[in-house]
Amino acid sequence: MKTELESAVAGEITPAMQTVAKEEGVTPEYVREKVGNGQIIIAKGRKNGKNIVGMGKGLRTKVNASIGTSSDVMDLELEKRKAIVAEKTGADTLMELSVAGNLDAIRREVIGVTSLPVGNVPLYQAFCEAAKKNGAPYKLEEEMLFDLIEQQCADGIGFMAIHCGINLFTIERMKKQGYRYGGLCSKGGTLMIEWMIVNGKENPLYEKFDRVCSILKKYDTVLSLGNGIRAGAIHDSLDRAQMAELILNCELAEIGRGMGCQMMVEGPGHVPLNEIEANIVLQKKMSHDAPYYMLGPLPTDIGAGYDHITAAIGAAHSSMHGADLICYITPAEHLALPNEEEVAIGVKASRLAAHIGDVVKLKGRADQRDKQVSKDRRDFKWDSQYNNLLFPEEAKKIRESRTAADGKSCSMCGDFCALESAERTLNQYLSGDKLND
Repeated sequence: MKTELESAVAGEITPAMQTVAKEEGVTPEYVREKVGNGQIIIAKGRKNGKNIVGMGKGLRTKVNASIGTSSDVMDLELEKRKAIVAEKTGADTLMELSVAGNLDAIRREVIGVTSLPVGNVPLYQAFCEAAKKNGAPYKLEEEMLFDLIEQQCADGIGFMAIHCGINLFTIERMKKQGYRYGGLCSKGGTLMIEWMIVNGKENPLYEKFDRVCSILKKYDTVLSLGNGIRAGAIHDSLDRAQMAELILNCELAEIGRGMGCQMMVEGPGHVPLNEIEANIVLQKKMSHDAPYYMLGPLPTDIGAGYDHITAAIGAAHSSMHGADLICYITPAEHLALPNEEEVAIGVKASRLAAHIGDVVKLKGRADQRDKQVSKDRRDFKWDSQYNNLLFPEEAKKIRESRTAADGKSCSMCGDFCALESAERTLNQYLSGDKLND
């Protein structure tokens, strides 16, 4: 069976490419061309086979929602409800990131309740199993890792974040660099670094990268090159350790494409606003425009409790400058495992941010709803306005709870509604009538 990439290179337009083209308002040939040169990837909700998501150049910025158990909160039913909430509120993809409980069962049940493409990080389960079986994560056996990757692909994982760009060279850069304000914030990345240091060996995911690609290619699972040394503080942004991993990931993206495997690059964590564009330009140039999956980014470190807003600001800038997939952040970020309500808030904030960026990135396509809402707002066409809002139910509920006395405008201005005044004044002016006293 050909992958989407191999089909595109062969000049074939697949049903998935046609679906993406229709949803995005572009031609099937455009999608085929960009998939063929690695600038668009197609992830699938494999168990249902219905939800197909294109990510990449010229397409709408997508939003990912992450869920998963922790050693402190292990509730499978809660995670399944969070998956359902994420899909209902408009997430495009889902990541199942559990690190406690029966991880095989959790993964399969989550895949079973959503039509979204589901991603994961295989290192999580690998290190959990090593700790149970051998007493410590750094006692992970290489064959167990590769066996788990294949098993998870077979279960229906649509895209997989794998930390291939951490190697002895990147660790040496971090060592010579010395101090880091935010330390390391990637669970998988930190444990892989520990494994390498304790065992005195190269990262098998880097050393045997061709084996990783061959497994994912077999299932046409998208390989998302994980960002294990991403910045966990804005003062660590664009440091040598992070850049060393980004360079390797961009290089690996090109190698993987050559093997027929769909590739995406991840990054970068905490980034001040003035460095977001630079980060994206570097990734796009070094990877020949491979799709970029942005984790956040968070442009300040002091927003805990409101980091969904912090990240939305960073995500809007990222989308504008060419990011292709945004990982949502919830109000619980840096504080606790999110609940269902926080998942919904995180998805909505990220969707809004992604659209704000798309208004610039896809001008003439993404901004048409904005234009229609403006006209409907001007003309007091409330039902039509609701139909084009991102969050129509919330908007309608607020308005109806405090409706204006005349029922036409909103209660914000009442008798002094600017739109009503403009409508009255302009109509009289344009008709040539004198304005009323």
